[in-house]
Amino acid sequence: MSTGAEALFAETLLLLGGAIVAAPVFRKLGLGTVLGYLAAGVVIGPIAHIITGTGDILAVAELGVVFLLFIIGLELKPTRLWHMRHDIFGLGTAQVVVTGLALTGVCILTGLTDWRGGLVAGFGLALSSTAFALQILNDSNEMNSRHGQRSFSILLLQDIAIVPLLAMVSILGGSGGGDGHSPLISAALSIGAIIVTILAGRFLLTPLFQVIARTGAREVMIAAALFVVLGSAMLMHVAGLSMAMGAFLSGVMLAESSYRHELEADIEPFRGLLLALFFMAVGLSMQLDVIWNNLVIILIAVPALMAIKAGILYGLCRATGSSHEDATRIALLLPQGGEFGFVLFTTAAVSGLISASTSSLLIAIVTLSMALMPFGSLITRRLITEETREEIDEDFEGAGSEVLIIGFSRFAQIAAQILLASGRDVTIIDNSADRIRQAASFGFRIYFGDGSRLDVLRAAGIERAKIVAVCTQKREITDRIVDMIRAEYPETRLFVRAYDRVHSISLRKRDVEYELRETLESGLLFGRRTIEALGVGEDEARAIGEDIRRRDEERLKIQVSEGFHAGRHMLHNRPVRPEPLVKPKRTTAKSDADATNADQDSA
Repeated sequence: MSTGAEALFAETLLLLGGAIVAAPVFRKLGLGTVLGYLAAGVVIGPIAHIITGTGDILAVAELGVVFLLFIIGLELKPTRLWHMRHDIFGLGTAQVVVTGLALTGVCILTGLTDWRGGLVAGFGLALSSTAFALQILNDSNEMNSRHGQRSFSILLLQDIAIVPLLAMVSILGGSGGGDGHSPLISAALSIGAIIVTILAGRFLLTPLFQVIARTGAREVMIAAALFVVLGSAMLMHVAGLSMAMGAFLSGVMLAESSYRHELEADIEPFRGLLLALFFMAVGLSMQLDVIWNNLVIILIAVPALMAIKAGILYGLCRATGSSHEDATRIALLLPQGGEFGFVLFTTAAVSGLISASTSSLLIAIVTLSMALMPFGSLITRRLITEETREEIDEDFEGAGSEVLIIGFSRFAQIAAQILLASGRDVTIIDNSADRIRQAASFGFRIYFGDGSRLDVLRAAGIERAKIVAVCTQKREITDRIVDMIRAEYPETRLFVRAYDRVHSISLRKRDVEYELRETLESGLLFGRRTIEALGVGEDEARAIGEDIRRRDEERLKIQVSEGFHAGRHMLHNRPVRPEPLVKPKRTTAKSDADATNADQDSA
């Protein structure tokens, strides 16, 4: 083995060993795995000097961010991304512009740079770390929350802003396009690359995976997944955009593919390992001598940077409709500098906009702010008191019954009683530790697991189940589970709890075998008992209830085929008419909305 190969092998072992030791320790201390990887990198590199020259490691490790964005893209269908457009181009643009101008002013007023260098420094510091923020959101299972989605929208716009920021550096540095192209040509190349990625994802990728799937060779499918991610990333990189943007777009284009869950399972191990390597590489690249020589400046600049960004983020989020809690979470999630600042500051130093020492100082400020990032989540938990989800070990020994119930909600608890009373064997999974303990006190055996994960469903015995009952409480989680099971196990018989009438129609369009609105039967029984109390006979009340149930079923069938507002003639209603010679009141938007909501919940 050559000397270079031995050194690479030894460095790989050191990094893996550092990750194995640091991540569990910091997770146990409640500080998160991200800070553990950073600490391991700092110890191996700047402190012990075991590994030096981290440029190549960081370049490879950035693929972790690329894979992360691809997996996130798989979860975002184009229609969902379109719904997020206001947050992306509204809130995201406002954050970059307002924060960039504010920090530019600070850089100029403090005498750090002139106005040209101030623009580069200000907008470079305005960017946040996609890798750190999304990793923390994933670790806390908050990616699909409202504040998680708004945070992601801001980060996505920051990735898009890379192109104009690099063009700005080239123009201010007097080098035109910097790479021989004018800014107009560079923009055209970027737009062209985006169009090519979208068209390829739309018309080529799904047929490609269909052909590969027929071979039955799993290793070829993994190779194809890696090729798609790295190929789209390289295309965007050549066009001047970030590699992560290319991977994200290819993921979005595959979000509606029947292969998306398999792709996610194939990419996930690479994503986790490379992202851990990225955080360690950031720790390895910390310049302790620069920090020490500029200690006073950095001790003032880092908290000032994070305070300014957090304040602006909080104000913008509140102004655009976020609650105090969500705005606080976002403000404490994105106040750090971003990894793209490294590229921007280095490019600006080469162009002569800032000095090499200023570039090193800015990079040290960004790196230290990233290192402090995990503490933001700790502060958030202090400021916002709410129930935190406890996790317990997943143990599926004995699972694999003929009925698999996902989610042990109140609805599922009643349904399970009938199944158990009939002598049927039932496997129940839920992701609430408290609910599992409570069920155990009544003699139930509930397995802990996230029903939206394919590996959990396999471990719970979905392949042996005759019927899968999805009884989760949130509509979006239910839909995600149904879509995943339909894609991976199309022959599975699905019985699903529906949230409301609109959800029932949506589930029927997904071809579930049976769905039931959680309030239908209880509402029918309540109405029967009420009219019986008013003097209606029991047999007549039962007949009325059966008629309502029949009408409801027929109306649902009509709505599935003709649209939500079809079949209104089947409802019992008594419209309120104005008295003669009295001018009707103008219908307000609110009353229209109330009428629609009432119709949605009607039985």
